[in-house]
Amino acid sequence: MKPFLLYFPQRGDERGWLVVAESNKDVPFDIKRIFYIYGTEPEAVRGQHANRNSEFVLVNVAGSCKVLTRDGKGDDTVFELNKPNMGLYIPKMVWKDMYDFSSDSILLCISSEAYDPNEYIRSYEAFAEEVNGD
Repeated sequence: MKPFLLYFPQRGDERGWLVVAESNKDVPFDIKRIFYIYGTEPEAVRGQHANRNSEFVLVNVAGSCKVLTRDGKGDDTVFELNKPNMGLYIPKMVWKDMYDFSSDSILLCISSEAYDPNEYIRSYEAFAEEVNGD
C-alpha cells in the first residue's frame, strides 16, 4: 500500500469549524497513540525513519510542512500538508521525512501502535535492504 491523502469531514458556521476523525472510519486503523510536533525550525528535518508495525496519519492542524515518503524501491513522493482537514496516511514500512515547517506548524501524528523503539528503522540504507530482501 502507498501513502495517500485523506480529507476529514468539516462542519462549521459563523462560529468556526469542527473537524472530526474517528478510528476505523476517517482514520483507517484503531488509534493507539497521538502526539504532535511543534516549535520546529524551518530547516529541521523530523522523522527520518520507517516503522515495521505502525501506520500513521499526519495532520498539520496549524501551519504547514512537507513530508517525503520513500518505499525503498525508488518511489519517492512529496506531500504538502497545509489544511487542518487534510491528513496523510502512511502505511507501515514507509520511510518518512518531515521538513519545511512553517513557524506556526503543529503536526498532529496519529498512530496505530503504542510506542515501541524496537520497531523503528533509523537508517535509510538498512530500511532499503530490509524492504528489498538484501
